[in-house]
Amino acid sequence: MEWNEQAERLAHQVTDPDSRWRAPVARIPRHELVPRWWEADDSGGWVLRDGPSDPDGWAEAAYADRSLITRVGTLHADLAKPGDQPSGMPTSSATLPGLVVCMLRHARLGEGLPLLDLGTGAGGLTAYASHRIGDQCVTSLDVDSYLTSVAGERLASMGYHPMFLTADATERVPGAYERIVCTVALPPGPGLRPVLAALVPGGRIATTLARTSLIVTGWKHANGEVVGRVERDMAGFMLTRSGDDYPPGLAELFALAREAEGEQKSTGRYPVVDVANAWELRSMLEVTTPGVEPGYESHGRTRTAYLVHPDGSWARATAEWTDPPEVHQSGPQRLWEALERIRNRLNTEGALPLLGAHIRITPDGVCHLSRGRWRASMGNP
Repeated sequence: MEWNEQAERLAHQVTDPDSRWRAPVARIPRHELVPRWWEADDSGGWVLRDGPSDPDGWAEAAYADRSLITRVGTLHADLAKPGDQPSGMPTSSATLPGLVVCMLRHARLGEGLPLLDLGTGAGGLTAYASHRIGDQCVTSLDVDSYLTSVAGERLASMGYHPMFLTADATERVPGAYERIVCTVALPPGPGLRPVLAALVPGGRIATTLARTSLIVTGWKHANGEVVGRVERDMAGFMLTRSGDDYPPGLAELFALAREAEGEQKSTGRYPVVDVANAWELRSMLEVTTPGVEPGYESHGRTRTAYLVHPDGSWARATAEWTDPPEVHQSGPQRLWEALERIRNRLNTEGALPLLGAHIRITPDGVCHLSRGRWRASMGNP
């Protein structure tokens, strides 16, 4: 494949003319990192795409600023057979290059500073960083041994030999690093402790927090705290996982939310919204009511949103287009009311306090957020 021209166009699209990251994007053959991938079809299933059998489609996908899903459930596209129909959630991807560059910028890499790329995926960030600061400074970690192995082989074929580690980052992070960049979403609390411990005093981290789209950056102080800010950029990364797949979801509770009469029935104040794709609302909901999982369906003009929580709470809101929704709620918490309080604040104040907020992460992994008089904490110590 003649890929250089496509890579140059991609670099022009996702970097500024004077960016240190323009050369890595232009010179890394991204297609070699993603020879096969999954694409969603109209029915909600997954279709296997094989690059070598469709070179034009391969080049179009690999050198577009888009993420490519490489693993669904437990089945990696590399290992799939024609006709395979994986089930479950996406569990690995090749992150869109523009977002990779964004995270690398936030990390403020420097020559000779050891970097941990947490969440190897297809190896794109590892490749860009190896090109920019030298592979001897780069370590890439993932919970999936296949991902670290195959990324190592593919980068070696390009002439890069960073270190690859296989570990569950919520339990153990070997080594010590001046910079940590996470392209998975880390859970506040105990699951964040090993990552913080691997960051040396004076080091910098750039990550997102689980079930939010908040990019958090900060510097580690001598007392072990990381102090920084919530950036005004946003990103949606997959959650960290500890095993071969994510644990079973709340399918039974979603099924109940679809059919049952709620203990409380009311008319909502605001139109139905797809919470998962309303990133700022979703993030604030996780801050105020942690653990909520959203769902959404639309059929013609009828739109329905669902919220469920592991404690058994659920909510369903249904409406025609932007009409006030009929809301059903049950369980210990009134989840739709929690969402409407956030939307009311947004409408009243014109903005939510998340983006640009100050953040202080204590060594126990608890994230303390503040902006003006607003305060919130995420994660149990």
